[in-house]
Amino acid sequence: MFTLHKTDTETAARRGTLQLAHGPVETPVFMPVGTKGTVKSVHPTELTDPALDAQIILGNTYHLFIRPGTDVLDTFGGLHNFMQWDRPILTDSGGYQVFSLSKLREISENGVKFKSHLDGSALELTPESVLQTQRSIGSDICMILDECPPYPAEKEYVSKSLDLTQRWAVRAREWIEKNGLTRENGARQRYFGIVQGGCYGDLREKAARDLVDLDFDGYAIGGLSVGEPIPEMMKAADVAAPVLPENKPRYAMGLGQPDQLLELVARGIDMFDCVLPTRVARNGTAYTADGTLNLRNAKWEHDPTPLGLPGETHPLCEGFSRAYIRHLIKNEEILGLRLLSLHNVFFYLNLMKQVRRAIDSGSFSAFKNDFIDRYRGTS
Repeated sequence: MFTLHKTDTETAARRGTLQLAHGPVETPVFMPVGTKGTVKSVHPTELTDPALDAQIILGNTYHLFIRPGTDVLDTFGGLHNFMQWDRPILTDSGGYQVFSLSKLREISENGVKFKSHLDGSALELTPESVLQTQRSIGSDICMILDECPPYPAEKEYVSKSLDLTQRWAVRAREWIEKNGLTRENGARQRYFGIVQGGCYGDLREKAARDLVDLDFDGYAIGGLSVGEPIPEMMKAADVAAPVLPENKPRYAMGLGQPDQLLELVARGIDMFDCVLPTRVARNGTAYTADGTLNLRNAKWEHDPTPLGLPGETHPLCEGFSRAYIRHLIKNEEILGLRLLSLHNVFFYLNLMKQVRRAIDSGSFSAFKNDFIDRYRGTS
């Protein structure tokens, strides 16, 4: 499933290839987020054309379970056919979404009972049911159910939460062994465990070791970007990544800013996703090598400068001035958020292409330092 091609000599950065049911994925990789079966405002053919060339996208089990539901997904033979996407899909288990519904949930040994955010109906996720739902989705990579503890949290709580997550992981492993590893169409699904443990290094290390013993196809570091300081985020990767097998992919869930991604690549992480590229686009913000630009600001009202030169932005954005895009955003024109979404997704995907080239050429450390200095305005 995962072939490791090269490891950087100065950092733990890695180059590899994931072989999945719907095609190969070159790592390190950024996965655009298509929570409900669409990357917001971006057409699937735009994602696959050479300008973006997204290798894999992310969907969310919680949202897809609620709507359209497994009956619809089964009718269409899975999410790939439903959304007309023929490349790999990773699906989260929905555990993080339930974590965010803390006032509407009840955690027990069996799973999580909660109320739908749409109509308040009573629902339940269990280690087995989330995998069955992901079977209906037909995702190439399925995440197991975990509890995502909040930050901050007392160590006693995080320890008990971790024990529960581990027992759920054992149940998930038993479901996988019993139900096989393929969908009805013969496509092989892969299963990732999730390393929790909050900001406690000893718990993170224990979680990683326990999950490795269960021999999942890959491993995610979860519970990041839930309010913890950035040093704590990096500490979690520092502790967990060296424990995880070299021959299996490592995934940092749900983050982050471009400079954070490079810091985590340097720590041996292979896969990333984040809602930020399209979310901040809807608020009028563009990512650039010099940091973010809030195009709602009056300073751009007469600015003829494009978002980027050819090769620095999506081709559909080329030629449009910052002043014009600001005009679109201020007037809530759909084209404005479309252009910024395409630009930001391009920026993230192109950054990962540059990272892969830098690791291949043995220049990753210099590339990382130069990029971060410029992005943070310290160069």
